[in-house]
Amino acid sequence: MSDDVLTVTMNPAVDHTVRVTEPLRTGAVARTDDAKFDAGGKGINVSKYLTALDVDAPATGFLGGPFGRMIRDRLTDDAVPNDFVTIGDRTRLNTTVLGPEGEYKINHDGPTVSEDEVETLVERVRARDPDRLVIAGSLPNGVSTADVDELASAGDWETAVDMGGASLTELDASYLVCKPNREELGVATGMAVETTADCVAAAQALRERGFEFVVASLGPDGALLATDSGTYHAAALPVDVVDTVGAGDALLSGFLAGFARGESERTALRTGVTVASRVVAASGTSVPDFEGVFETRDDVGVSTARP
Repeated sequence: MSDDVLTVTMNPAVDHTVRVTEPLRTGAVARTDDAKFDAGGKGINVSKYLTALDVDAPATGFLGGPFGRMIRDRLTDDAVPNDFVTIGDRTRLNTTVLGPEGEYKINHDGPTVSEDEVETLVERVRARDPDRLVIAGSLPNGVSTADVDELASAGDWETAVDMGGASLTELDASYLVCKPNREELGVATGMAVETTADCVAAAQALRERGFEFVVASLGPDGALLATDSGTYHAAALPVDVVDTVGAGDALLSGFLAGFARGESERTALRTGVTVASRVVAASGTSVPDFEGVFETRDDVGVSTARP
């Protein structure tokens, strides 16, 4: 059995997104009839987006309890293949409140995973033997960056990783790509990231730590791609931003979809930015309409970037 891409989400969540029309106030009851529940977690988001982009991308990781069953059922309903390891502890719930004053995010820490459950996941990944592996999201209690390295080194696949900046500094295996945001770039390198030029220098420094590519999401400032032949900046497309949840996952998904199609690195970067622009124009982590993504990606301007 071999998959184009297999995603690993070790700390998935039910993403609960609500919209309120009045500012939140202490002691006041906020009411809404605009609420969504989505199967969430960075790797799960990547599987959802890649599946919609016609890339074979089943999801695995750890699920447990009622929220775990909810995620498994939702992915099955959405025709996203999944092969999760069932754990004894309970999967978490994350809540995003969209209000007139901005976004509020409340993320639970998640379950505790046993050593046996970690080893079961490693064997599950070996059995599926993907072309590329994506390890994304936070690590639950009981899982370490050494376990991430073990997954990356357990087979001949190329591995992409999207984790917190501190975790990136602890990885020792070789990786195809990492996908930090601006803050994670700063944490991973200890460098300033205030300007785009700062981010270019940080992305180049991070790449030298064992990543073939660094794809950095910079929000409204677009995205960077650091390679062995140079660093490139892709401008963000002009869209009405509704919700930034899943934007970085969409960028990585589009980049990997481009690779799956045999695109060059810079073209894959354009694809990633185009996919991300569709996601931020929709609410929650549900999959938007990706029709025309590969035809409109040339609208993304890409230029050589220097620190």
